[in-house]
Amino acid sequence: MLPYGVAADAVDDYVRIGESTTIECLEKFVKGVILVFEDEYLRKPNPNKVRRLLQIAEGRGFPGMLGSIDCIHWQWKNCPKARKGMYMSGYRGVATIVLEVVASSNLWIWHAFFGVSGSNNDINVLDRSPMFDDIINDHALEVNYTINGNNYTMGYYLVDGIYPEWAIFVKLISKPQGEKRKLFAQYQERQRKDVERAFGVLQACFAIIRGPARFLGKEEACQHNESLYYIA
Repeated sequence: MLPYGVAADAVDDYVRIGESTTIECLEKFVKGVILVFEDEYLRKPNPNKVRRLLQIAEGRGFPGMLGSIDCIHWQWKNCPKARKGMYMSGYRGVATIVLEVVASSNLWIWHAFFGVSGSNNDINVLDRSPMFDDIINDHALEVNYTINGNNYTMGYYLVDGIYPEWAIFVKLISKPQGEKRKLFAQYQERQRKDVERAFGVLQACFAIIRGPARFLGKEEACQHNESLYYIA
């Protein structure tokens, strides 16, 4: 059910248990995975991890880079009509749930945030995300590196053109002019594929994320949003 996204009654003959029991077992299994691995894998990097990320980034020509940040829209095909307006974002004209992710080159997703209800795009999700709370509260780790003789103490993230002009973001050059800018844009787009590759692998390995709410009853779906945690 996790890798193929099949319905619960599609495996009842094989596992010899009923549909409701299958769904209950799946939910308990996923909760167990989250309980055991969340603190280790879905957490902000510690100083040793930060140094490792910076070392990898510098070897790829981007000293001071901590990762790539982006959002992906998951279509909510059977979104209730009463809630559909809250989840319409102009993305293909369908209701979607937005996931914001920071991923490294080894597919480590150490930040994941689901946008709350509203007409969400990448900017709306970023405004509500706790991603930069440590920087705002002056608790962020200091990152020291030098570029072109200038010393910097704050890392940065690679983003696409929709993100704001913040010092912590290095945006793509949409129409680079000159060989120098074209070469930089080429290298930057190559590094930005880290987060896109993470999205691709996530969807390819776990087909259940295409429709996680199918495996919850109406009462459970209304009481909590833990179906979204199936993506973890």
